[in-house]
Amino acid sequence: MTSGDPAQPPRRVDRAGVVIAALLAGLAAVLVFDARGLSSTAMYGMGPEAMPVVVASGLGLLAIGNLIDALRGNLPARESADPVPVFLILVGLALLIAIIGFGGGFIPATSALFVTTSAAFGRRAILVDSIIALVMSTLIYLAFDRLLTLSLPTGPLERLL
Repeated sequence: MTSGDPAQPPRRVDRAGVVIAALLAGLAAVLVFDARGLSSTAMYGMGPEAMPVVVASGLGLLAIGNLIDALRGNLPARESADPVPVFLILVGLALLIAIIGFGGGFIPATSALFVTTSAAFGRRAILVDSIIALVMSTLIYLAFDRLLTLSLPTGPLERLL
């Protein structure tokens, strides 16, 4: 006799998991291919092509792990598809691109993305999230601009700082 576990039906191959693994592997391949086209300006050590290869290696490991779990049928069951969160995040990304593209700057662009992503995860405190987003975006902008001396997209708000 067994320990009391009822017999579970054998798990099937998760086709969506296999597709996700293939997409991750494809993205990793694109990153490596693109990194090969970067010219190294470093006389010694690592050049700019190193980071895409590191990210691609991580994506490759994720693809392998996902593929193994998909073939074994070990991936968790997915919930029903709700297109609203995906739509909200896509709207946030579109706002980010549009605000930066029209010269609005980093702070309002990332704030818009933060608020729409927050709403996508079910939070409904839009005003509070907007204040949090503005404060966080401003601190991030100041850290990159002043401390790290890295330039971010500037707009009217950033010029005031």
